[in-house]
Amino acid sequence: MVEKYDAIEQLLKAVHANELSVDDAKDQLNHYDELGFAKIDLHRTQRQGFPEVIFGEGKTKEQLHDIVHTLIKHDSIVLITRIDQEKADHITAKYDQLEYHETARIVSTPIKHIAKTNHYASIICAGTSDLPVAEEAAITAEVMGIQVQRFYDVGVSGIHRLFAHIESIRQSKVSVVVAGMEGALSSVVAGLVDHPVYAVPTSIGYGANLQGVTTLLSMVNSCAPGTSVLNIDNGFGGGYNAAMIINMIESH
Repeated sequence: MVEKYDAIEQLLKAVHANELSVDDAKDQLNHYDELGFAKIDLHRTQRQGFPEVIFGEGKTKEQLHDIVHTLIKHDSIVLITRIDQEKADHITAKYDQLEYHETARIVSTPIKHIAKTNHYASIICAGTSDLPVAEEAAITAEVMGIQVQRFYDVGVSGIHRLFAHIESIRQSKVSVVVAGMEGALSSVVAGLVDHPVYAVPTSIGYGANLQGVTTLLSMVNSCAPGTSVLNIDNGFGGGYNAAMIINMIESH
């Protein structure tokens, strides 16, 4: 990920050498494609190491098509989250080089075409009902070039299932723990590993779960150090943060 700074460094050197004006440099750094309904940030990779991610929910299939067209035109990796089957079919019919991950509700550049890191992130899921959020995290990390190990259906109601995989989880550099109900799994995992844990509460649970609010509060009140809590159902955020950790490790 060190390469992400190369273009900006060259730009600054050109300004320093009076080969490029400050105004021209600002124009290049602020470059985006104006689509009327959206401004596509084409320098996100240079600043943050990964292109702009498209949030599919609330956008029409025509809008998504135009955004994808811009990204592909600029040789960008494509990652669309929260996209339903109908919109996904529309996009993949137009751009057959993309693939749809149904459980994660993600359209992306094919994962097999993306080089993977040496270190891996653990994506840990409490129950089958939490799978859409866990897969959103896993696919996001994989599209960002991260090797992922999945540990699913290992919730605290059958804690022995987690212990069967704990050594493999400990060998990862970061864990994303996805759970609903009371959200206890993230505290358990954080108490057993020496790396950062991202806890993702889901909206899965009975009435008093309050669509994930109870889970969120439980995770925020964790007594296990090293835990950071994402928003409800935010698998994307968990996967993205895990990818940042792995890329930081491998860039040094």
